[in-house]
Amino acid sequence: MNRLAVCYCLLSAGLLIPWLSAADTDQWTQWRGPSRDCKLVSTAWPASLKESNLKQVFRVSLGDSYSGPIVTADRVFVTETVGPNEIVRALDRSTGAEIWKSEWAGSMSVPFFAASNGSWIRSTPAFSEGRLFVASMEDVLVCLDGNDGSTVWKKDFRKEFGTANQSFGFVCSPLVDEGSVYVQAEAGLLKLSCETGELQWKSLTDGGGMMGGAFSSPVIATIADTRQLVVQTRSKLAGVSLDSGEQLWSVEIPSFRGMNILTPTLFGDFVFTSSYGGGSFLFEVTRDGDTFKVNEVWKAKAEAYMSSPVVLDDGIYVHLRNQRFVCLDKKTGEPAWTTRPFGKYWSMVANGTKTLALDERGDLLLLDLSSQEFTMVDTLHLTDQPAWAHLAVAGNQVFVRDLKGLAVYEWSAE
Repeated sequence: MNRLAVCYCLLSAGLLIPWLSAADTDQWTQWRGPSRDCKLVSTAWPASLKESNLKQVFRVSLGDSYSGPIVTADRVFVTETVGPNEIVRALDRSTGAEIWKSEWAGSMSVPFFAASNGSWIRSTPAFSEGRLFVASMEDVLVCLDGNDGSTVWKKDFRKEFGTANQSFGFVCSPLVDEGSVYVQAEAGLLKLSCETGELQWKSLTDGGGMMGGAFSSPVIATIADTRQLVVQTRSKLAGVSLDSGEQLWSVEIPSFRGMNILTPTLFGDFVFTSSYGGGSFLFEVTRDGDTFKVNEVWKAKAEAYMSSPVVLDDGIYVHLRNQRFVCLDKKTGEPAWTTRPFGKYWSMVANGTKTLALDERGDLLLLDLSSQEFTMVDTLHLTDQPAWAHLAVAGNQVFVRDLKGLAVYEWSAE
């Protein structure tokens, strides 16, 4: 049995999926959720999205934003761009009432050919140990006190490194781990102290591609028995030492104009990614002494765009550039099935095989994912506003941030 087959068997048995406590799944404190892979270990979800199961608790009108909501035990943090300013609000999780507001000058314009996608804030903040880390469009990282919204520290990477704004704004969503925060800025991959904002190291300075700036967000995983940062730049996929910033391994990822957007997706020693104009790839990372080796297990024609996938059992589930949804076999990369077109973007949250998908057109889909067939359990149109911000699920609540506001729903079993 090869290593991929062994990994598949362990995943099927649940042995490689980190266990999340009830407290973990009652909050959504970073990009793509508690384990940064859009997978929850939670109580059973309802069998449908009908009104008796999914009721709106409140809706708050807000300025434009693509940032996903951050949910703690008693608060929801949201961002918005209003005129020349960026704003962060802390809302009461039960009522939507504003607790505090913090703002700064942070508006910028994206290139003319991307104007239809807006010039508002994009990055999803991260919350840890009472602090909120927010990436401003103008290549500035702001650390706020989650209790009162006061600024703890602010790092302007343009001033520190002599760089310009990223062409599409600061897109990377911060990652917090063991007292440090990691981001991909115009200057490269950066590690800073959560306490002071002091730079601890800088790595992977590659000029940012044709238009400048990274699209992807990093993850942390143990690969080849080594805990490391896994990062996708505009040109390559790489493993990086958490302690030193040293590049441990890398592989080029072809794409159209450097549009490597997905968050790297990992299981065992395997890393999956897919790019606009490049296809889909599965790599295995091994180690021989101090040397890491990267082997391409397979390449598929399927091209993702902006939607990061979920991995369940024997399938990798990806929303594609052509707007179809596909299940790729983990062992071979062959499509098990492909759907009709949907919208341009999905954000997904999986609980076992049950998966919620938020289409950018405002449709919420309840799916039961299997490599055998595509099963649409239910669908519900929630908003007429574009819904590009990532869906969040915490406890029995579903958080939908569309372009003009935040709606919170509660669901219960039938």
